[in-house]
Amino acid sequence: MTSKRERVFGGKITAPVTLFGDAETSSASNTVALGRIQLPAQQPRRYFDPQKMEQLVFSVKEHGILEPLLLRTLDGSNMYELVAGERRYRAAKEAGLNDVPAVIRDLTDEQAVQLALIENLQREDLNPIEETEGVLQLLALRLEMALDEVPKLLYRMQHEAKGKVAHNVMGSSENEAVQSTFASLATMTWESFVNNRLPLLKLPDDVLEALQQGKIAYTKAQAIARVKDEEHRKDLLKEAISQDLSLAQIKERVDNLKSNAAAAEQPPLKTQIDDVLKLAKRSKVWDDPKKQKRLEKVLADLRSLVSDAV
Repeated sequence: MTSKRERVFGGKITAPVTLFGDAETSSASNTVALGRIQLPAQQPRRYFDPQKMEQLVFSVKEHGILEPLLLRTLDGSNMYELVAGERRYRAAKEAGLNDVPAVIRDLTDEQAVQLALIENLQREDLNPIEETEGVLQLLALRLEMALDEVPKLLYRMQHEAKGKVAHNVMGSSENEAVQSTFASLATMTWESFVNNRLPLLKLPDDVLEALQQGKIAYTKAQAIARVKDEEHRKDLLKEAISQDLSLAQIKERVDNLKSNAAAAEQPPLKTQIDDVLKLAKRSKVWDDPKKQKRLEKVLADLRSLVSDAV
């Protein structure tokens, strides 16, 4: 059966054990006090399903931590930073453990981010927003660029690749870094990332929150986001989640909402008729025999309709 990773990204993920050579295989497993472990400033994953966390805590209480956490050393400190295994870390704290098994490695910021991202991708733990932000964070480190500048670079690459404008990016070192990053993740191409993932960051807050919490697929979220009226969008979002609407059903409802909105924007019928009459008087329709005949027919139909209503 095809996994979520292969369906969405079209390829396998490079395993953390081989990502940086054989370094991890030479790292021994240690027991580390929970009090000596601190979370990084930024983690790919931010949302934890409460029900799944409760199940994990129960498992940890029964069997302990079965797979070591991955930590990295912090210079000038007896503390360690968590690289991978935040769910296990949180469950261990909730279960009241004092120590946890861990593999400790010396890692750069870039290596730590990439390992954390890949570990979560392999476990299929990340939602699409977290995946997108994790990739952007990794690119920012590799490019030595501010995080908010990375999407701008990717859009410039896209425009140049499509021949819209010459930014001279495609032959640059930045382009090489972007290409190598996506190759190392073996997930999707940078083009696919720009087309399908960057737009997710612009979703309305309510849709974004539902997507972050795994309540709705990102294709459905994109469709719902097309509804500009906030109340209608919230109602559709609620309905889509509670009734597990298909993408086709959601698109049908979105089209209906747009049609209703367009109809509501039309002026009253009497006003439309007055406007058409004013336009007809100013036009040259009277000088065209063919148009005069059509106008006579329309006028006759209108007279008949009005007479029936009197």
